[in-house]
Amino acid sequence: MARALITGGAGFIGSHLSEALLKLGHRVTVIDDLSTGRFENIEQLTHHPNFGFAIETINNTTVMDRLVSECDIIYHLAAAVGVDLIVSRPIHVIETNVRGTDIVLQTARRYRKKVLIASTSEIYGKSNHAPFAEDDDRLLGPTTKSRWSYSSSKALDEFLALAYHKEAGLPVVICRLFNTVGPRQRGRYGMVVPRFVQWALAGEPIQVYGDGQQTRCFANVSDVVTAIIQLAECDQANGEVFNIGTQEEITILDLAHKVKERTASSSEIVLVPYSQAYEAGFEDMQRRVPDIGKIKRVIGWEPKKNLDQTLDEIIAFFRARRDQDR
Repeated sequence: MARALITGGAGFIGSHLSEALLKLGHRVTVIDDLSTGRFENIEQLTHHPNFGFAIETINNTTVMDRLVSECDIIYHLAAAVGVDLIVSRPIHVIETNVRGTDIVLQTARRYRKKVLIASTSEIYGKSNHAPFAEDDDRLLGPTTKSRWSYSSSKALDEFLALAYHKEAGLPVVICRLFNTVGPRQRGRYGMVVPRFVQWALAGEPIQVYGDGQQTRCFANVSDVVTAIIQLAECDQANGEVFNIGTQEEITILDLAHKVKERTASSSEIVLVPYSQAYEAGFEDMQRRVPDIGKIKRVIGWEPKKNLDQTLDEIIAFFRARRDQDR
């Protein structure tokens, strides 16, 4: 039975990871300051004998020292995420991502604990060389566009983690997540699928930013969590970077139509200019598709749930919440 510490464990992915590890018989401790995570995501776990939590920031080095000393592996998911947050609070994004990861790695080195770091497909920037492989070049916009601060902060996280592996021998695995979706994800910070579903269920206009021709690949959180756990348990993955995602590509406009259809919604679909949705001169990437050949070769993983199944799970989640609120 392994003892896992999950930073950002009250978040969308972290709460699903917590559940999966507990089902496998592991002990799980969560640390989360609830800045973007929600206590209700883990509330059902608080009575589990193998579950513990601390409502605290990972920047508290005293708390982190104790928690890391008591665990076998760290799943580092804590980060400032979401396009809305990236654009509106760039200082918070950079400081949270870079300083938080630095503290996690320093503490892990002190106690020689393995670290799995959740990175992002934002690393690839606005390159059109899709599907993206882990060793592909990155293409970013200028530093005057805050859109790229998140990508740069996560890239620094990766550089730092790989440096700890190379120089200090720390066992580290990096996972680049591509648009993970599922129940419990919220649209508060710009997550497109939950926003579309909530608008559709409420009969409100479904707002598609830009021309809607940008494409994304949406992976089910249960598939992603399976990949994360398998990579964490694979010694061959140490010191390596892996894409995790699905290759089922869809335009955002087609996604809006699919959500409208699967919710049987009367909502209209409207196009909103990026300058109105975010800020003047906002830049986006046209395609974001992962090459998942590497993770298939190393652990034999590939996604099992398609987009229609995933959307139905998300729709059912929000319908249940709406019924509870009545």
